[in-house]
Amino acid sequence: MAHPSSPHAQRKSASSSRKKTSHSIRIIGGDWKRTPLPVLDLDGLRPTPDRVRETLFNWLGQRLDGKRCLDLFAGSGALGFEAASRGAARVLMVERHARAAAQLRANQVRLGADMIDVTEADALRLATSLAPGSFDVVFLDPPFEGDLLARALPLAARLVSAHGFLYVEAQQTLELAQADALTGWIMARQGKAGAVHYHLLQRENEE
Repeated sequence: MAHPSSPHAQRKSASSSRKKTSHSIRIIGGDWKRTPLPVLDLDGLRPTPDRVRETLFNWLGQRLDGKRCLDLFAGSGALGFEAASRGAARVLMVERHARAAAQLRANQVRLGADMIDVTEADALRLATSLAPGSFDVVFLDPPFEGDLLARALPLAARLVSAHGFLYVEAQQTLELAQADALTGWIMARQGKAGAVHYHLLQRENEE
């Protein structure tokens, strides 16, 4: 889930939405199905829509029992909370925006979700410190502005376990042949909803 994209946007959104938690996301499957969770009204916060999440978790087989998951640009936490609801053993949510991270922690406490860790940090910097192959599913949904996706792809790809999956949201179709970081990966599934292109990747020898 993309987070607010620039320091300027973060300062502006923090001041303009200090009193707002004006909308919510809804967990669509698993143990917390239909549970609404408040989401801050911040510029650049783009929760993955229900329909896209439903499609993604259909692709992943509905349940993620025992899986280790990373939501690298957590934002609203829609993907990470959905994974935890569906049995993930561990979900690491990374969010650099202080107020968004605080909302993630509040929602974690509300659910009693001990399997979720919320880390307030720069996603790219933190990713370099994580062990290769340490996650079974990595959700990668950075802000569309700038080159964050291109910078995050190689870092995220190295974190996926041998039999794991990399999920990517982008403004346009991801072309594997044009991304050096994705050499040896295949496009397992892909779709489009409005302006968002979403992709599920796995290593070539794990088809």
